[in-house]
Amino acid sequence: MRGSVAIKTILYAILVIFIITGIKISDIYHKAYGANIFTPDEKSYYLYIPTGAEIDDVYSLLYEADLVKNKKTFEWVVERKKYYKRINAGKYRIRNRMSNNELVNMLRAGLQEPVQVVLNNIRTTEELANKVAAQIEPDTASLLNLLREDSIIEELGFNDHTILGMFIPNTYELWWNISAKGFIERMKKEYDRFWNKERSYKAKQIGLDYNEVITLASIIVNETGKTEEYRRIAGVYINRLNKGIKLQADPTVKYALGNFEITRVLKKQTTVDSPYNTYKYYGLPPGPICMPSILAIDAVLHYEKHDFIYFCAKEDFSGYHNFARTLEQHNRNARSYQRALNRRRILK
Repeated sequence: MRGSVAIKTILYAILVIFIITGIKISDIYHKAYGANIFTPDEKSYYLYIPTGAEIDDVYSLLYEADLVKNKKTFEWVVERKKYYKRINAGKYRIRNRMSNNELVNMLRAGLQEPVQVVLNNIRTTEELANKVAAQIEPDTASLLNLLREDSIIEELGFNDHTILGMFIPNTYELWWNISAKGFIERMKKEYDRFWNKERSYKAKQIGLDYNEVITLASIIVNETGKTEEYRRIAGVYINRLNKGIKLQADPTVKYALGNFEITRVLKKQTTVDSPYNTYKYYGLPPGPICMPSILAIDAVLHYEKHDFIYFCAKEDFSGYHNFARTLEQHNRNARSYQRALNRRRILK
């Protein structure tokens, strides 16, 4: 009788242990694997952890965004997985209803989302730095300091006039926390990749170096919004360069004056003393006046071969141009366009 009581007692004890253990296991499972991360509108939320952040910074970012339902269980998982020992900077995509375990594992492993850095329609290094800083972690000042550091840009093979030409317009996939120097080095690699054997060969064929090709392309994109005219206008400028005639490109005057809003370049404006003023100085300016498109660069490399020396905007304001082989013909085209400007009262 006493033996059966002892056995029952032992069985009850074992049952109690199993129940307690089950409860603890269930509690641990819930803490680690239950949904505890909830995003606004149940959509993906992007968390940006800056370089040098500590665990308290991560807590602040998560809690201020009201992403974590139960903070105690989240911090419990952080402690168990020792995430606080190594915080990886970057951009992280947080999904709705993630568990503490999923989020901590992602952050601890540094499984960040890449950013798509878009470069286009940029005229100056200041504008470039501002635009890039809005897309990655380094700020405008850190990027601009590198772009103005003579020793750095010379090592890359450029100078303060040509450095903008190193940036080929495109969409680049980068890590958000890439350093300013890392960004510059990546763009140099993309530049070298862009100038492949075919493009290098074409540049040699037409007698221009990479900077000259990009500089001419930058003038062309400011001459016309009609991409189908790129190759023909490139041909005009190549003809003028080969004949030793000044380019007399209006966009270079606008650049020299620092005003691209000018719609009608006046004669007095063409006298501005600037190496970028192609009315005053022969040849190409010392560097690009904007970041030209790949289409424009390739248009220079594959310019249209013809006998045109001049071109002038059409008087119908269609955006297209009249091309001329002789000065007499060009003057007629120019007078026609000037009369159209006068009729519309476009005086400057």
